[in-house]
Amino acid sequence: MKAYFISYENLSNLFSVISNAYQLFVPVKINEKRYITPYQPGTGYTIGEVRTVEPLKAFFFPGRTIVALNYEDSLPDVKKKPYCIAGVKACDLYGCDILDRVFRSEDYTDPFYKQAREETLIISSDCTMAIDTCYCTVFGRNPYPESGYDLNLSPLAKGYLCETGSEKGKNIIEKNSSFFEESDDALLIERSKQREKVKASVEELVNRNTIPDSSEFNGIIERNYNAGIWQDEAKKCVECGACNTICPTCHCFLLYDQKKEETTARFRTWDSCLLKNFARVAGGSNPRASRWMRLRNRFEKKFDYFPAVFNEYACTGCGRCISACPAKIDIRTVLKRLVEHV
Repeated sequence: MKAYFISYENLSNLFSVISNAYQLFVPVKINEKRYITPYQPGTGYTIGEVRTVEPLKAFFFPGRTIVALNYEDSLPDVKKKPYCIAGVKACDLYGCDILDRVFRSEDYTDPFYKQAREETLIISSDCTMAIDTCYCTVFGRNPYPESGYDLNLSPLAKGYLCETGSEKGKNIIEKNSSFFEESDDALLIERSKQREKVKASVEELVNRNTIPDSSEFNGIIERNYNAGIWQDEAKKCVECGACNTICPTCHCFLLYDQKKEETTARFRTWDSCLLKNFARVAGGSNPRASRWMRLRNRFEKKFDYFPAVFNEYACTGCGRCISACPAKIDIRTVLKRLVEHV
């Protein structure tokens, strides 16, 4: 992949051009947290640092979507500009890779998800720091994107090193070549040093929190299926579902119908395996009636089912669930307890 340099000023110019064809979203820092917000020319944005509070999945798999009207196969064709999301981090790109296996598999393809993924322009960026909840290196991943993007921005002292990851990204650079300069070895070296520094910061956090390496996760759910760990951790759970909704890989949903006058709409909305009625079936039977069973199910899906079916753990190490949980249930602590339990 060829690398280019773009200055801070020219990135803003590029964003202004992109916003003519796309609904552009950028990360904005508010009170030490980063949020995805619609781009406004002249306002600030944060490219770099760490992931946003919100997961990227919401753009492709919204929390609530109309999937049918009057049970017809198709919906009215509402024309709008496609999305462009800037500042996307490696953990969210990996999250989308997990969702792709679910919604764009050979056996089943979700047309809504597929269209949103294909139309969206993704401008990712390296992490330039780590926060306490980061642990992506546990899974052998890096805090900078390596695939899954159209363009990637690596923040440097005087601008950004930009790499293309798709034909869509190459076209953006070709059409806006005046904003870019040829890169040189000095910039590549600067980027390498920055990446190594951030990765070392994440690994320091992993060591400080004594998180086991993912190589130790094989079989931990099966070995601890009836362990008291689940009941112990579930005592703190308030069944809010925040860990599921904030997770970049969780994808369970519920279908329901809603009627207004002569129109009946079928909605798809996010569901959560921590909610009491998640597994309830007709007649009221519930195979996971206890809260600890539902907590176990969350870990079983990520660390047993997905490795068995896709040979991948359905966890990105982003730490969002740790930040979102009002009961302070820490996925890192649970994994550590599972590994250490005999």
